Amino acid sequence: MSNTCHYCGIQMAIPEQGQVTMHPKQYEKMAGSRFVKPEFHQKHNRYYFSFQSTNNLITLLEEWLKEDVHNEWMELLDNHNNQMLITVQHLYERATQPALTSIIYNGEFTSHIQPIIDLKTQGIFGYEALLRTTNSSTSPGDLFAFAQRAGLHSMLDQKAREEAVKSKAKHIPKGQKCFINFLPSTIYVPEYCLRHTFNIVKRYDVAPSDLVFEVVETEKITNMDHLKNIFETYQASGMNVALDDVGSGYSTIEVLNLLKPHIVKIDREYIRDCHLEKEKQDFLLRVINTAYEQGVELLAEGIETIEEYNWLQNNGIQYGQGYYIGKPSPYPIHSFSHA
Repeated sequence: MSNTCHYCGIQMAIPEQGQVTMHPKQYEKMAGSRFVKPEFHQKHNRYYFSFQSTNNLITLLEEWLKEDVHNEWMELLDNHNNQMLITVQHLYERATQPALTSIIYNGEFTSHIQPIIDLKTQGIFGYEALLRTTNSSTSPGDLFAFAQRAGLHSMLDQKAREEAVKSKAKHIPKGQKCFINFLPSTIYVPEYCLRHTFNIVKRYDVAPSDLVFEVVETEKITNMDHLKNIFETYQASGMNVALDDVGSGYSTIEVLNLLKPHIVKIDREYIRDCHLEKEKQDFLLRVINTAYEQGVELLAEGIETIEEYNWLQNNGIQYGQGYYIGKPSPYPIHSFSHA
């Protein structure tokens, strides 16, 4: 991979005027379809289409998308000889959503932090860094969904990790953990793709042992070997790793033994009313036993009531997170008091 690896995206603005180009084989493949217009011309063994406005480009892309060529690659050229390799779908998303593209390109977001406590001592164990856009009208969920459609999810994930490390350096005391989400699908070659994150950690003088990188709950893991490689790359740099959302695929001894996470977070669906529902209690007790056998620490997320807190504390869960303990905020809390 080069320093301009297209997997993380290249920050090139969509020009008002420019060209898109394709190889002759691509052109021939699509020659019988509606979107191959007379405006295409051949030069230096490439086919070119010149557009005179962004709307002109969008119209062309809309025609292409009707032909189910979403994943065809092409080059976008502007009048300053800048170029970007990109798919039809990704170019369409960026051309039609310039405001969202700008948020990602310019890093217009920050981190809010939610406290995580030791349930026995009530001391602050750490915080989870949660991405928030500086534009309140754009939710993090909408931004990540757009990034996925636009081929910018690797860039957004990388910048979100950087923002979390900066938040740790600025707000979270040394010795307290900072949990940082990551998407395995955005990390193609861990030894290369995580180099940027490791450099950021060094730049902000953050102790690697204070960081916990966790797989986000929204992404289903299909390649355990790849995830294991990512975990081992983090661990080799002295960082901790966590599995999120236990109860949705991570509860088996085999998975825990393969991945060897330091911490496992229990899905909030099993925490809600855990003091009342025996089925949830049975599940949680099985997880506690499994974690004990594997030497894994447990973190219950989504704690919203004192009753849930008490049941979890009494049954050996080490750490807790949720609105009962504290909501996400730009700043850390000074202490936690359990009634």
